[in-house]
Amino acid sequence: MGGRVLLRILGLLCLWITAQAQMKIPPETVQQWAMVLSTQLRDLTTKYSGSLLLQKKLKDVESIIKIVELDGGDLVKKYSDEIERMLGSKRKSVKRLAESAEDADLYHDFNATMKFDYYNSMLINTADEDGNSVELGGEFPLEENEHFNKLLVNTLMSDIQIPTNVYNKDPNILNGIYNSEALNDVFIANFQKDPTLTWQFFGSSTGFFRIYPGIKWTPDSNGVAAFDCRNRNWYIQAATSPKDIIIMVDISGSMKGLKMTIAKHTINTILDTLGENDFVNVIAYTDYIRYVEPCFKGTLVQADLDNREHFKQLVDELHVKGEAKIKNAMKESFKILNEAKLSGRGSMCNQAIMLITDGAMEDFESVFEEFNWPERRVRVFTYLIGREMTFAQNTKWIACNNKGYYTHISTLADVQENVMEYLHVLSRPMVINHDHDIIWTEAYMDSVLPSTKELFYTKAQSLLLMTSVAMPVFSKKKETLSHGILLGVVGTDVPLMEVMKLAPRYMLGAHGYAFLITNNGYILAHPDLRPLYQDGKKLKPKPNYNSVDLSEVEWEDTEEKLRTAMVRGETGFIQLNIRASVDKGKRPLYLVNNYFYTNIDETPFSFGMVLTKGHGGLMFIGNVSVEEGLHDLTSPDLSIATEWTYCETDIDPSHRKYSQLQAAIRYLLGQEPDLECDELLLQQTLFDAVVTAPLEAYWNALMLTDRVEPGVETAFLGTRAGLTRWMRYAGVETRVAKRFLTATDKDNLFTVDHFPLWYRLAVENTPGSFYYYPVNDKGVKYVIAVTAVTVSSEGKTAMAAAIGLQMSLDMLEKMFWAIAKQPSDTDCSAIEGVCPLSCESSDLNCFLVDNNGFVLLSKERSEVGRFFGEVDGSVMASLIKMGMFKKVSLFDYQAMCKTSHHHASSARRLLSPFYGVAALIRWFFSNLLMFLLDFNLCGLWHSDYFVDAKAGYHTSHKQKKVGALQPCDTAYPGFMYDSSVKEANSLIKCGRCQKMFVVQQIPDSNLVMVVAQADCDCSRQYGAIPLEPKEIKYIATVKCNRMKSQKVRRRPQSCHDYHPKENAKECGGVAAILLSRSVFSASLLASLLAHHWM
Repeated sequence: MGGRVLLRILGLLCLWITAQAQMKIPPETVQQWAMVLSTQLRDLTTKYSGSLLLQKKLKDVESIIKIVELDGGDLVKKYSDEIERMLGSKRKSVKRLAESAEDADLYHDFNATMKFDYYNSMLINTADEDGNSVELGGEFPLEENEHFNKLLVNTLMSDIQIPTNVYNKDPNILNGIYNSEALNDVFIANFQKDPTLTWQFFGSSTGFFRIYPGIKWTPDSNGVAAFDCRNRNWYIQAATSPKDIIIMVDISGSMKGLKMTIAKHTINTILDTLGENDFVNVIAYTDYIRYVEPCFKGTLVQADLDNREHFKQLVDELHVKGEAKIKNAMKESFKILNEAKLSGRGSMCNQAIMLITDGAMEDFESVFEEFNWPERRVRVFTYLIGREMTFAQNTKWIACNNKGYYTHISTLADVQENVMEYLHVLSRPMVINHDHDIIWTEAYMDSVLPSTKELFYTKAQSLLLMTSVAMPVFSKKKETLSHGILLGVVGTDVPLMEVMKLAPRYMLGAHGYAFLITNNGYILAHPDLRPLYQDGKKLKPKPNYNSVDLSEVEWEDTEEKLRTAMVRGETGFIQLNIRASVDKGKRPLYLVNNYFYTNIDETPFSFGMVLTKGHGGLMFIGNVSVEEGLHDLTSPDLSIATEWTYCETDIDPSHRKYSQLQAAIRYLLGQEPDLECDELLLQQTLFDAVVTAPLEAYWNALMLTDRVEPGVETAFLGTRAGLTRWMRYAGVETRVAKRFLTATDKDNLFTVDHFPLWYRLAVENTPGSFYYYPVNDKGVKYVIAVTAVTVSSEGKTAMAAAIGLQMSLDMLEKMFWAIAKQPSDTDCSAIEGVCPLSCESSDLNCFLVDNNGFVLLSKERSEVGRFFGEVDGSVMASLIKMGMFKKVSLFDYQAMCKTSHHHASSARRLLSPFYGVAALIRWFFSNLLMFLLDFNLCGLWHSDYFVDAKAGYHTSHKQKKVGALQPCDTAYPGFMYDSSVKEANSLIKCGRCQKMFVVQQIPDSNLVMVVAQADCDCSRQYGAIPLEPKEIKYIATVKCNRMKSQKVRRRPQSCHDYHPKENAKECGGVAAILLSRSVFSASLLASLLAHHWM
């Protein structure tokens, strides 16, 4: 018995020893493979890219080039001055429009019976059944125009858009349209003076919108033109000064049903009229005061997009209960506004209380005597909700005695027009004083015009945005001076892409960039701004895309020194050590950025510019003759950055047909001497064309005289001047990377937003040493190898170009598997461990991994491009622990996360067998009532006036879907290889087995070779290391403080909140209401049913 046990122990010992011998991977073997692979990769990439030839050619011209150190202070002043001039030109155009509109009104007498045909943009070029033009339609010539995003437009005439809920033959509308015809000549003259102008417009206070050039307006899928110019930020900001608003809403029991629905819609409509220079809070009241957001108790918060949307969600959850007591709520509102004024918070300008109620029964005069009379600095606007008129006089008295305005809202269709009245009241002091303040809006995305969606996919995200410059238009008639009549607002759009082109990319370098922010610290333009998000297959604007703060993009500015200085309009410089990332955030970089900043005069904007310390601040300049340069600039394998401005082709319409390369060549040939061109950029482009020209001959010679290695597909190079050369070694039929370096491959091209990815990676790598990385382009996988080429002069070294090679995975795999295999006749006598060793063995897993931990090569093609920690968490964890890879914490404050799930109880009323029937009946009558009450009886007189009033309301108040995306903050890891650790090997204990691995650096590259034991599963002990971002969850108090905290901001310079000549007697009126018997019967029946079954 004892012998058997002994034999068994000896057997197990032998097996263990054998297993240990088999699983020992000799590090020297892996090291040898790494050396051979390094040599073969270097030979291949240098041969087919031509990098050594380019370096030699640059060495030959070092005696004739000059390396200059860029002065960021001078550059930021130069570019800001140019931006100032450009925006100043737009400002002058708008002033001319305002003057013309006011003069036209001054000499026009209102005609109540006017009949006037005009071009309605919804009806132009539309025929009836007989083939005749419909009324207000007519033939309106339209032509595609490159300057207006290839839309069909008429540059000789403007046309009119009118919202569906505004009667298009109303006398006020017709008189206003007739008046504004005078703007046509000014539109055209402005466009001739400044051909870079885009859309010019006049938004009337009556609701019509005149737009130049004229277009065909497309309604929504329901045939409704929901666009109302009076809702747009440019209109609201120009019409009023900044304001503090307290919205008081009655949620007593009498407000149930349709009243509460109308009240909520009224609140949301008021919120939509606020902007980032305004401050707000919402109080719901019954017999007690309830802040809809308890976090905002007793204070005002900035009315940015985030806070407005937050209020809307909370308002949607309000429920009626109790008895209304207005007095305490009114006192609380006055206290908040007074405190804001005294503490210097809020807008420090207009202040108003919006009272939304179905009646005011208390004695509230004492409140006004205590807080608001006699100065009446706080205006009170009242909105009487519902059909009942019992308390109309009380509600009107409140408004009229506090310089406000009273309106009665009985249907959803009434809300929009009635809410807009308060803007006209607030504008009175400015109108009476004739203060034509120029306003500039925050960044916004114009989704109204057709073809905007197509731009989402073709332009840099951050530069899809625009700003508008606008100015109010007043009545100058003396007889109505004290009434302060606002006629409307004129303005023009300014695409931010055109503004940012004034800070040319080539001057800023591979990692440099320029950006603009507003007086509130929000991003206007920044290459890291991502206003869009992917929702399924669609790209959509993020809910908060135009209220992204500078501190959320430049998040390394932890003390907000940069932000504070820029918001205050200062000029200066700051240096920050930053963690940047490229390749969609996957690859972290440590950079030292020099920030230069200044303000843009006559605007609320500040301009910033970044030069990366080191190569970013140095630029070499060469010079060749135009004749020599032109010869090489016309090579078929050469292109220049199509989105950069080498020559300004947008000033003269006859130049718009030229590409940038065509324009540059024609200018240099003297064929277009009137073109405005960047002489320095053209000079550098010509020099780069000459220096890189030998590469064309070299690549062609390889094609003709040498058998190109199968899988070597494209050689390419790029220079700081935006010049790109390439050679397609493989035909389009056999080429794997068919999209590489084509017009749709934005990541690998010079764009207005960034240098190519391969260029940015190369400049951070050792010059002459190739950087390899995998690409997964929608399932098409390939490899890019790229290196930086430098030039030196007078002790300075500058980046001259990046040059590289694009290869197929098949070719690399073939090379690697041939190297990573010892022949069967290998002399194993001096090798301790497995010999012969082969990566083809099922016992081994072999990988090539790049410096950020991404798999370049694996036995499993599906693993290529994935993070190695996801493929083998045990080995990656060991490498991190050994210091070979270091974790870099990165943050995204523009992320979108799924909403959390909320489960509501569904048990209500289930015990009652009649509940389902009752619910059905209640649904029917409530919808019937909604229809009857929303139906505007005036529409019977005008068939084209009728519109489903609920459409706009329900569209903007959809319940959030469970799992829908919403803005959030996330943290995620990146990893960087420490090149000082050249090799590593270890055993990982994984339960019953031990997993051995060997890692070896590939010399002259950014790669490491990983050889690991395959038959020891460590997945139970070591999970995968994912790169997925995780949402940062804030505890309630922190979240509250973040929401209500007010960062440093610069208030608008002007404020118009009072004028002694203001006539405040016009404070609204009580409209007559005709309630039909059928409506009354339906209302009564629905009320009885609801009361019986609720």
